[in-house]
Amino acid sequence: MSSTPVTERSKILASEEYIEQAHLFSAIADRVNPSQPVQDLLATLRQEILATTRLPMAIDFLLAELNHAGTMSTAMQRLPHYFSSFQTFLVAQAESDEGRFDILRAMTILAREARFRAEMGSRVGFFFYQFEVLCRNRLNYDAGLKAMAGDPVYDDAWSEWLLAIRHRLGFVDLADLVYVHSEYARQRSVQDGNQPEGGLILFGEREGRIALANRRIEPLYFFAALQRQLNYPRVPEPPRPDLVSETIPKMQRTLEKIEVRIKLLEDEQREKGIDLSRFYGPPGDRENP
Repeated sequence: MSSTPVTERSKILASEEYIEQAHLFSAIADRVNPSQPVQDLLATLRQEILATTRLPMAIDFLLAELNHAGTMSTAMQRLPHYFSSFQTFLVAQAESDEGRFDILRAMTILAREARFRAEMGSRVGFFFYQFEVLCRNRLNYDAGLKAMAGDPVYDDAWSEWLLAIRHRLGFVDLADLVYVHSEYARQRSVQDGNQPEGGLILFGEREGRIALANRRIEPLYFFAALQRQLNYPRVPEPPRPDLVSETIPKMQRTLEKIEVRIKLLEDEQREKGIDLSRFYGPPGDRENP
């Protein structure tokens, strides 16, 4: 195991805190509007949050940072005792101008993750959920795994392993990593008459069997199999674009241009030819040929 120091982790909160977090993230995803500042939305949502939790105070800090710096991730980074490092990482990625990962997607993912935290889900379930988030959204693996290692749901053994595999991904298949560190791999080694290795066992028998069946296969199929077989949380998929709402206005604009061109052709065929005087007016009065 790597001797890399484990990232400092915050403490696991009470389930009511995560329930209110899930409501906050879900409400932002549902109500976010380009015409409304996020500050106004947060101020409204603060009134809905259970006052016996610490989330209203965290929202006050988020509002202050939004008014000062224009970002939420910097405030979450300064509240490591309340927001996990992975939550902060996702919001920072959404606020970055370099990628396509937007705040709506981040809030939807965080809402489902917070509900899983409130249910006290297993570490293995958290690992597969968070890792699928990185894969499906093409986020930075190195920074993402480091943020995962600092999450309070993982113990020291898990955190050290997450930090150790940061530089192995890309060279070693994820299914191979899961299989090697599973109870199923140890059982097969004993059945084959080999002395079981003293490696770290992080995954159970069923995870190991599914990993073995999904070697050299697209990782998303591996995650889907785990969700079907073991009921692990599913990462919400991005909403599909509404092609109808985009296509009809585009067709209307195209038909208007075609209509103008047909009128020009009709004028050209007449004896008087094309009347160019209508194009001599101010720019706002000219027709678009």
